[in-house]
This record gives sequence, C-alpha cells and structure tokens, in this order.
Amino acid sequence: MAAQTSADKGAKKIGGFFKGVKAELKKVSWPNKKQLVNYTTVVLVSCALMALLVWLLDTTAHQLLKLILG
Repeated sequence: MAAQTSADKGAKKIGGFFKGVKAELKKVSWPNKKQLVNYTTVVLVSCALMALLVWLLDTTAHQLLKLILG
C-alpha cells in the first residue's frame, strides 16, 4: 500500500466537507413561496423605515448645527 500524500489527504478532507454540507442542506426546512415573499417584504419595509429614521436624525442634527454655528 502506497503512502498517502498530503494532497490526497487534503482532497479527502475537502470531499468530506462538501459531503457534510450536502447532508446538512438536506435537513434544512426551506420556506415556501408565500413565506419567502412575506419575509422579503418585512426585510424591505424594515430597511426603508431604518433609512427614513437615519435620514430624519441626520437632517435634524444638520439643522441644529446650522442653527447653533450660524
């Protein structure tokens, strides 16, 4: 039996890794289309609200500094 090279061992480790990834992805409970649309809508609305909040705070701070510093 020939001794395994480090390249052979590395290839086996990588192959084992991807085999494990595939097995874990089969266990995942994927959302259906309705859930996916709902989750996406929630994320987009949340991002828009946060952007609006940051804009309001920035505008307020800018106006206050302009008022104070003239």
